[in-house]
Amino acid sequence: MTAISTPDPTVRDQATERLASLATPPGALGRLGDLAVWAAACQGVVPPAPVDRIRLVIFAGDHGVAAHGVSAFPSAITGAMVRTFLLGKAGVNALANAHGVAVRVLDLGVDEDFADLDEKVRAPLQAFKVRRGSGALHLEDALTPEETRAALDAGARVAREEIAAGAQLLISGDMGIGNTTPASAMVAAGLGLPASEVVGRGTGIDDAALAHKTGVIQAALDRAGERTADPVETLTALGSADLAATTGYLVAAAAAGVPVLLDGLMSVACALTADRIAPGAAAWFAAGHRSTEPAQSLALAKLGLEPVLDLGMRLGEGSGAVAAVPVIRSAVAVLRDVALLSELGA
Repeated sequence: MTAISTPDPTVRDQATERLASLATPPGALGRLGDLAVWAAACQGVVPPAPVDRIRLVIFAGDHGVAAHGVSAFPSAITGAMVRTFLLGKAGVNALANAHGVAVRVLDLGVDEDFADLDEKVRAPLQAFKVRRGSGALHLEDALTPEETRAALDAGARVAREEIAAGAQLLISGDMGIGNTTPASAMVAAGLGLPASEVVGRGTGIDDAALAHKTGVIQAALDRAGERTADPVETLTALGSADLAATTGYLVAAAAAGVPVLLDGLMSVACALTADRIAPGAAAWFAAGHRSTEPAQSLALAKLGLEPVLDLGMRLGEGSGAVAAVPVIRSAVAVLRDVALLSELGA
């Protein structure tokens, strides 16, 4: 079990005291104040330093279950979107450019080889690739135990690389057609819920497809059985290489004492799993936004996290978390730069 320390409680108290001493009416900063205290505790300093170095890693992978009627789009879109990220033309790239967030995309399990890409692009893209696609989770395990461990280790290594590069705040993004199905199954497994309580429409499926998706997820949960009591076994049975890597990334960030801004369902499903693997990891996470997927809200409630934004977004990619970056920076700025009442001379 990975040892996780908590964000500095003494600094949290100092930040709370400073917040109460600002030249603002008590409670006037609302959630900004809460986020500022969290940021200070994570950094271990009051006032907190400006959050200038933010790094997003998009973990991409395909899912065998996508061939079984759970998505409105074909799996070929996964590879096409990876190429779009590399070109800097996806939705998350636009947001990241606007907010000064570095973006890295990694192919952990995309069902193609990207042979058309220049080797200088392809090599770093596939440096941690585990396999092509994952097993159809209602029929077979998504991964072998060895692949699960390789993916967890890959995610942890990536987190350490980003931290070594100077990251003050990490974000995890996702790309993979069909990925809301394994992510929902992971949440159901982690919370002990039936599929009917977690399933959502993903990329926009109709009512008939939603009912079918519910049945697929429940079949996967039934197939996994008691193995879902173990978070690593859950990843093997119900996850994928990209989701296991994201989980390893989140565990490693928390273990290193570096905060993470979570995105939508995939990010939060992995955060729930990370906290099962390494209890206490959730203290290092903040929720960037609330997605339209019911499983995300259920997992956030379990983790005790309140989303910064609620814009009805369901793009994935890390986009909701990147959109919340200005709020995190604003929270830090007020705790740093607003005068104290004692400085007013009144």
